[in-house]
Amino acid sequence: MMRALLLSVALVLAAPAFAEENCGDKTNQTDMNICSGQQYSKADDELNKVYKEIEGRLKDDADTKKLLVEAQRGWVGFRDAECAFSSSTVQGGTAYPFISNTCLAEMTKTRINELKGYLQCNEGDLDCPVPAAN
Repeated sequence: MMRALLLSVALVLAAPAFAEENCGDKTNQTDMNICSGQQYSKADDELNKVYKEIEGRLKDDADTKKLLVEAQRGWVGFRDAECAFSSSTVQGGTAYPFISNTCLAEMTKTRINELKGYLQCNEGDLDCPVPAAN
């Protein structure tokens, strides 16, 4: 139980500055769970938007687009497995949705930042598989 509490506190404290609100500040578990679910949903929506923008830039490069799809599928599998593992100590408890959603949201936000980095490529960058915007 103490380990789960420490994990919960660590996840709340690790929330990035751009989060709209700290779901851990809510006054009851139900509100914390709802809030964290909304934050994960918002992050997932943004991830899909950024991903589609990269796909659009790769429309003329089927081989690289295929690599993007493989990388994203692998990342989603890793994210889901990692969050299942990290929240396993509270599985079945009332805090599980909060802990799981917080993990999913934070990992998704990290992935968004990684993908946005690809959108900042300049023409001729050798270490960037995404063409610069037109």
